Amino acid sequence: MRRAIHLIEEVDFRPMNSRRPLDYLTWLTRYKREDESRTAPTLTSGMSIRSRQIDLVGAFYAVGITGHPQFKAVTLWDCHGGWDGGWRQMMEIYQGVDARLFLSDIDDLRFSAFSRPLGAVPGCPPLSAAPAAELYLFESARVRPGAALDYLHAVRTERAPLLAEHGHTLAGLYEVLFCDTEAVTLWAVSLDDHLATQRARDAALGLDDEAPPDPRLPAWAKRARDYLEGPWRETLLAPFPGCRLAPGHPPG
Repeated sequence: MRRAIHLIEEVDFRPMNSRRPLDYLTWLTRYKREDESRTAPTLTSGMSIRSRQIDLVGAFYAVGITGHPQFKAVTLWDCHGGWDGGWRQMMEIYQGVDARLFLSDIDDLRFSAFSRPLGAVPGCPPLSAAPAAELYLFESARVRPGAALDYLHAVRTERAPLLAEHGHTLAGLYEVLFCDTEAVTLWAVSLDDHLATQRARDAALGLDDEAPPDPRLPAWAKRARDYLEGPWRETLLAPFPGCRLAPGHPPG
């Protein structure tokens, strides 16, 4: 079985204008739903490549109060067929730098976009099985050079069973490709389970005497430092209506 290849993109909207992320996510989910019926990729004017093999799985509005510059959208793409499928189609549009490569339909809507290719690691669930959920937890971890696979193995074998007891479903374990210092994980979770997990961690630290503690939660943070070298951050993401990970949509 070939390796699953995905793409995650963080899109920033500045100056602060609350309509821009809404307009962007509405535009994106609408045209990608249309692409689901395409039988062949097409390079278009204004929307770059249109293809079923470059599949928008998640479109999220980032929860601003969880610690990042507002406003932000995050998108998650599945390259069907891996390197030789959707990824190849995305690379081919750069050959010759055709004018249709550029997303002129959304000129001036985005301030910046940061894309990272993701490679699934052993034990990573297929993205087609990712469940619809109220929230997604997006972890970006800077690891020691070359330690991404070791860190993700520890997440799968140690952290994933722990978070599963707290209502988190592991949806992605990814090495960030073309660099050797970043790993990404994704988790589906309800708001109630997210809050209960935070309280269990607080209680374990002696900061909440009204909730049952779980000392394994802060213990994992210490264990993770065996692999981490720099910033580690988790951001909560709200699935946008119309994407496949939004509540009301079945997996696949």
